[in-house]
Amino acid sequence: MNFDQAFDALIGNEGGYSFNSNDPGAETMWGITAKVARRNGYLGEMKLLPRDTAKGIAEHEYWMPARCDDLPPILRFQMLDAAYNSGPHQAALWLQRALGVHDDGIIGPATLAAAAAADPLRTGVMFDVLRGEFMTDLPTWGSFGKGWAKRIFRNLRTLVTERTAP
Repeated sequence: MNFDQAFDALIGNEGGYSFNSNDPGAETMWGITAKVARRNGYLGEMKLLPRDTAKGIAEHEYWMPARCDDLPPILRFQMLDAAYNSGPHQAALWLQRALGVHDDGIIGPATLAAAAAADPLRTGVMFDVLRGEFMTDLPTWGSFGKGWAKRIFRNLRTLVTERTAP
């Protein structure tokens, strides 16, 4: 899966405009928070954030720091989605723990070598399990848990679909 494909799948999880007072991300469009948008030079109304601008931000802020291009193809969307939702550092920790390597939150040569040698389906499933366990402990689980659980279930489906694709 390349970035364009992963971003399209990601938007299926994120949707459009949201401003929920219970959400630590506050105001978002395409899953991009106002804080991240401003940091990337977008100064307009969040409701009007163009999808292409969000896509550029997603590549710069999440895809590249999570080293998605260097991962096995079926893990790329999992990493992008997790980095988008919880930050690249946390996504890296889940990947490292799923691989059984030192978990420092930095995807370097050892993590990439382990990812290349591992069964990507097993790694992806364990990644999503670790992600789900983490999320159930968040104080915002009561407000967002059902949506997060559905998101992880969709991601598990994506793993299986990617694995069985010709």
